[in-house]
Amino acid sequence: MDTHAVQAFVRFGLGRRGAEPAPANPRAWLLDQLRRTAAVPDAAGQQPTTAAALDALRADRRDRPKPGHARTRALFLRDSHLFLSHALTTSLPFRERLTWFWANHFTVSLRQGPVAGLVGPFIAEAIRPHVTGRFGAMLLAVMRHPAMLLYLNNAGSIGPDSPAGRRTGRGLNENLARESLELHTVGRAAGFTQADVTAYARILTGWSIDLRADPPGFRFRPFAHEPGWQTLMGQRIPPGEAGGIAALDFLANHPATHQHLARALVRHFVADVPPAADVAHVAGVLRATGGDLGAAATAIIALQGAWRPETKLRTPLELLVASLRALDVRDAPPPALYALRLLGQPLWAAPQPNGWGDRAADWAAPEAMLRRVDLAYALAGREPRPAEAVAAAALGPRLRPATRTGLAHAGSRREALALLLSSPEFQRR
Repeated sequence: MDTHAVQAFVRFGLGRRGAEPAPANPRAWLLDQLRRTAAVPDAAGQQPTTAAALDALRADRRDRPKPGHARTRALFLRDSHLFLSHALTTSLPFRERLTWFWANHFTVSLRQGPVAGLVGPFIAEAIRPHVTGRFGAMLLAVMRHPAMLLYLNNAGSIGPDSPAGRRTGRGLNENLARESLELHTVGRAAGFTQADVTAYARILTGWSIDLRADPPGFRFRPFAHEPGWQTLMGQRIPPGEAGGIAALDFLANHPATHQHLARALVRHFVADVPPAADVAHVAGVLRATGGDLGAAATAIIALQGAWRPETKLRTPLELLVASLRALDVRDAPPPALYALRLLGQPLWAAPQPNGWGDRAADWAAPEAMLRRVDLAYALAGREPRPAEAVAAAALGPRLRPATRTGLAHAGSRREALALLLSSPEFQRR
């Protein structure tokens, strides 16, 4: 296995799975994944659905179950197991890494709002189908999804001058509008103002959910929508649901959005400090293609910096999945969620709407690195193969002479495997 094949597995994928065949042409292998799709089925062959999650939420609100017995909690446990097991077995790891990237970009977190049963369907329905499509289509799917509407409190946002606002005295919630501008689309550098946030929040009033419908889901509520035209970053937006769609289209295709997305993509796939030339190139591709995320991913593959080894530190989720794939584990073990909590990255539970950090400095604190060593030792106890065989399959020519020597002199097979999984070259991607 040559260095480019290793880099394709490690930087663009989730780590090599056991001794799976290495691609003869790594770039062609990555490009082929952009043309293919793969759903994540549950045990009955069905994907997690928003309707089922909202049914569970409705039942939990009605029955008020004891802690640990909520239907939404059960859905989270099922969906998280499916998510992790799919990561261990997928033959399209680059597509899966793109799914992770965009799910973090559009963070929905268990730490706020009744979204425990909805994050799995959110990823399945609003993120996964759009990772190689138009950014505008993903943005619309995200902004309509009940998980996002509940997480950032837009489901109850009411126009002050709407019929509902005049009757109840309730008003705007600006959370979704602010995060959509700052994090999801144009970014802080675009220079939007508080007036823009307020106007955008008015545009999004009435974008809510209906738990009583069959099936329950997104609903635009005209009686809660702020009447009248709004001005968003100099763009006049008409009232109504169509006005909200027009606002999203305007933001999705704004040059500042292309720049913001390009910087995030280059940071993820190239370096913690994104090279300005690479950012400009990817932004130009997004601008020229109308926000084609598949074209942007293709441009990332072509960047020379994306093929330089060991410039990125694996996050805890990336490290756990890469370790299990190296050990050829095919089903996510029950302690996986606990391990992610110990490592500081509980699944789907980012502290803030800006998601998990994507730089080494976010994960390289001394205590965090010690916990990575503990994880390596725990995982090493389940592997019967010699560490040298695992190292050759997972790292190939990236294995450093110092690590090779350490493996040869380790006191036991388990210690050798633990050394491998905690080595600098395995910790980095």
